[in-house]
Amino acid sequence: MKLPGVVKIVEVGPRDGLQNEKNLVPTAVKIELINRLAATGLRAIEATSCVSPKWVPQMADNAAVMQGINRHPATAYAVLTPNLQGFDAAIQAGASEVAIFASASESFSRKNINCSIAESLKRFEPILSVASSLEIKVRGYVSCVVGCPYEGAIAAQQAAGVAKALFDMGCYEISLGDTLGVGIPDSIQRLIDACASVIPLAHLAGHYHDTYGMAIANIYASLQRGMAIFDTSIAGLGGCPYAPGASGNVASEDVVYLLAGLGIETGVDLAKLAAVGDWISSTINRPNGAKAGRAICASARP
Repeated sequence: MKLPGVVKIVEVGPRDGLQNEKNLVPTAVKIELINRLAATGLRAIEATSCVSPKWVPQMADNAAVMQGINRHPATAYAVLTPNLQGFDAAIQAGASEVAIFASASESFSRKNINCSIAESLKRFEPILSVASSLEIKVRGYVSCVVGCPYEGAIAAQQAAGVAKALFDMGCYEISLGDTLGVGIPDSIQRLIDACASVIPLAHLAGHYHDTYGMAIANIYASLQRGMAIFDTSIAGLGGCPYAPGASGNVASEDVVYLLAGLGIETGVDLAKLAAVGDWISSTINRPNGAKAGRAICASARP
């Protein structure tokens, strides 16, 4: 079984991770985090989101963050944008890439953004049109690709249909989000097979939450299918809002450790990455959720 030789890591900690922190993280800390992450070799960082501060107060400083970072010329700094207003704000703040999101679950879509899947996709058409004219890359997220807190299991073909719609609209990359973290290798491989039958595999990414401890296993199962793009979060930042107390995003350090052990190139310095995870965890006073990160830092201490 031939695994990919190179994997792209999309670091989502500054946005998807920090947005779930209960205490507001100072803007200076967010900027420092992004700068430190870029210094590890990461070349895709989701920096913030341009959403209403009423709904996500943690991201209210999005413009200040984007304007304050030291931009590495080889790193893409993406911003999540739910609508055209958010897109405009992201571009004004200097985003080099934006991300949009839809759900594979009809119930989740209605409860999360108060519209149907079809309506949510329709809302993104203006963003993709303007982005195309400005030559801004758009990444698409599909949430609840395996399970939904309201509907239960989600059929792989249903998720593939939403992914294809985003791809056909112009999204260059589609991130498949196991929002609840309920996927196991078998269900993840079925999902990838369904999506890869309608979208070239090179344009698919895995975004697996670690709620039930399956994220690393699911990433390995995805590698076996040839997937070579994964979303990860430094120190495992972020929780699962639908499973109180559970972990959310898979830790970047754990994923890079796995890939390094498999001889897969990421361009990321694992020791530096572990140090960043140790730093941000202590800075915002939370446990470090990266098992590999904790072990590496412990072994480096005298």
